[in-house]
Amino acid sequence: MPGIYEVAYGPQVLYVSADGRYLVNGEMFDIQKRSNLTEERRTQARLAALKGLDEKSMIVYPAKGKAKHTVTVFTDIDCGFCRRFHNPIADVNKSGVRVRYMMFPRTGPGTESWRKAEAVWCSKDRRDALTRAKKGEELKTKSCAEAESIKTQWSFGEDLGVEGTPAIFTQTGDYIGGFMTPDQLVQTIQETQKAATAAR
Repeated sequence: MPGIYEVAYGPQVLYVSADGRYLVNGEMFDIQKRSNLTEERRTQARLAALKGLDEKSMIVYPAKGKAKHTVTVFTDIDCGFCRRFHNPIADVNKSGVRVRYMMFPRTGPGTESWRKAEAVWCSKDRRDALTRAKKGEELKTKSCAEAESIKTQWSFGEDLGVEGTPAIFTQTGDYIGGFMTPDQLVQTIQETQKAATAAR
């Protein structure tokens, strides 16, 4: 649109008038194409950010056999829906979905949920520790220098616009929402992939 400029900071997208006087915080749609231009730009930015991640900063549950899909999930140990999502993790993996967890204690630094995330991160077997913590088990692990990673993960989640957990992102950069059953997850991933392919 003449006189309107896009301003993007990571996945945050705003619009500003040419003279800098007016700022629009909202969605822009192309009615003719029936597409959300703002969300398309956010998706591209999230995809670039997710591709730049080092999996050493995650807890990865690999797919059984060849991985068909990969999701990055921001999780909170005390979140009920996060626990429900994780409970059938073996079924999720059997369906060909590889799950990469990042910590996002919603209550923030210095809280009980944050301490639990650090306990998981400082465990020798993080996958096992995360599963036990989500079942309500109290971990006895002491703090460690690597626990600083929790702050980085949490900040990254905020940059991506995470507000609630579980926050699930696909390998196409789509933010597909919160709790899903294994079947719902696979179906939603497939739908976003088809949409991404059609948009190319």
